[in-house]
Amino acid sequence: MKNRILTGAIALVSSVALGGCGYLSPSAAGDETVTVWLMKGSASTEFLDKFTTAYEAEHTSVQLDIKIQEWGGIGPKVLSALKGNEPPDIIEVGNTQVAQYAESGGLRDLTLESMRDLGSEDWLPGLAEPGSINGAQYGIPWYAANRVVIYNKDLFAQAGIDSPPKNREQWIEDTELLDSDGNQGIYLAGQNWYVLAGFIWDEGGELAEGDDGDWVGALDSPEALRGMEFYKKLQALGAGPKNADEENPPQTDVFARGDVAQIISTPGGAALIEQANPELKGKLGYFPIPGKTTKKPGAVFTGGSDLIVPEKADHRSAGIDVVKALASEKWQRELALTMSYVPNKPKLAGAIESQEGTAAMAKGAAQGRATPNSAQWAQVEAENPIKPYMTAVLEGRDPADAAKAASERISSILAGS
Repeated sequence: MKNRILTGAIALVSSVALGGCGYLSPSAAGDETVTVWLMKGSASTEFLDKFTTAYEAEHTSVQLDIKIQEWGGIGPKVLSALKGNEPPDIIEVGNTQVAQYAESGGLRDLTLESMRDLGSEDWLPGLAEPGSINGAQYGIPWYAANRVVIYNKDLFAQAGIDSPPKNREQWIEDTELLDSDGNQGIYLAGQNWYVLAGFIWDEGGELAEGDDGDWVGALDSPEALRGMEFYKKLQALGAGPKNADEENPPQTDVFARGDVAQIISTPGGAALIEQANPELKGKLGYFPIPGKTTKKPGAVFTGGSDLIVPEKADHRSAGIDVVKALASEKWQRELALTMSYVPNKPKLAGAIESQEGTAAMAKGAAQGRATPNSAQWAQVEAENPIKPYMTAVLEGRDPADAAKAASERISSILAGS
């Protein structure tokens, strides 16, 4: 889900993000008040001040009423709003949540606006695809974040590695060199399933396959099994637990001890590492997760946010205009620079070239993907049969048997049973 991928990405901005329940411009007295629900931590006071002042100056009949929401419990709150008669005019949602909201029938189809006004053909696929349901665009991509490799420059230098690897083969070779002298080549927890998803996509596999509500688990395909095989090979080059995910214990805390060469995290994880061990400041580097060849980085799960417009919104037309502004190239550059996010189009990545971690993230985002676009995928993540499958394989169970069992359970959940 979106809030998982951005846990590290918002670490640097959480102290300045809006903590209250609302943000109403004091300067405007427009004829229309457009109510916008944004998620806590998504945009700073600095950005919202700047956007609101500029937008209301250009649209003198509009006043923006921005209300900040908590991620906890947001799903039922949004669904209730969509079913009610007075929903907000715009809602920020996690990119993988659009399908379940579209299923409610309460979203405005924004296909025309996305093609005519926003250049949807250039959007990052990991944001655009989850917002498109059965050919209709309900979610407008706002910003993205994804995982990169954070590495210890000192340990790389000690191992004689003078530049980051550019493909999987080089990555394994370098990690084998780093996994010595009491150091871990990489700390990769056994149940980091978002990372596994990228390896599966690189092989041409899927977590689940289907359309029009008919979805089945696909972890037992030959391609998906190859992705798991690579994960197992990489995970063995460190001491990550086989039966836990990256939060148990927090992988940034493990890296901060100074004897881990690499972790796979959002760039924001670096702030947590440096907070835990200030001696590592200036010693951290970043590179995109390597792909199978040097031609392009590996596939990654893209987290982030889309903007939706409720069908029953009182100011639907005015709300759509605000969405178009937030997703425009001008404000995409401003948001990316202010918040260290990846903008919604690869061509806008130049805005964050000076930020090493975010620039690496943007390169990976070009190969970004999202979880299966099923309204029931949230239930799969809630139970998550992928995690015990990974542990079973890492502990020696036959991969094909374990994958078949996990795929069958995913199919059952997606079928609503």
